[in-house]
Amino acid sequence: MALRPNETGRARIALTGGPGGGKTTAADLFRREIGDVAVLVPEAATMLFTGGFPRVSDDDGAAQAVQRAIYHVQRNLEDLQTARYPGRVLICDRGTVDGAAYWPGEAEGFFADVGSTLESELARYDAVIFFETAAAGGASIEGGNPARIEGLAEARAIDARLRALWIHHPNFVLVPHNDSFFKKLTFGLASIESIVGQLEPRCHPAAKG
Repeated sequence: MALRPNETGRARIALTGGPGGGKTTAADLFRREIGDVAVLVPEAATMLFTGGFPRVSDDDGAAQAVQRAIYHVQRNLEDLQTARYPGRVLICDRGTVDGAAYWPGEAEGFFADVGSTLESELARYDAVIFFETAAAGGASIEGGNPARIEGLAEARAIDARLRALWIHHPNFVLVPHNDSFFKKLTFGLASIESIVGQLEPRCHPAAKG
């Protein structure tokens, strides 16, 4: 995979996928092993919901407000981590495109509302690693995330909407469901490691040659 610089000029990877895909587990495990090479951008939605921000889905106007808030928090979290750790690859637990999959109505309405486009948001990231939801194989998606409320059918639907958006990224990597979570996680971690290895020299150009 030949990685092209994203429009921000910063090395940045988005980890995404439907609920219960294992992306947060992979990100946390990778964070413990990487030292000073990369830094994690935590999931904005989980931060907001566990901090008391209302989670609603039965009112379109309120649901739009939720996704609007998540989008702006996500962007600012990425900017914050870039400012704090300018020499590191950003590993983002979800990306700014995700809000379009949770937006009531068409995805184009989300991007118009936040003053952007799918193409512009995809261009923020050098690569996207998509962790398919365990619900794709009928497996449980229950875990340690207290903000997760989706059932299996909803998880599969969200997964499909997310993939339909992110698959347009030129550096899209799918980590498919596997009955062995260990095997799935191993593949996902190897994918992250490979991409970080390609991006890391961009953060330290003086080290080349």
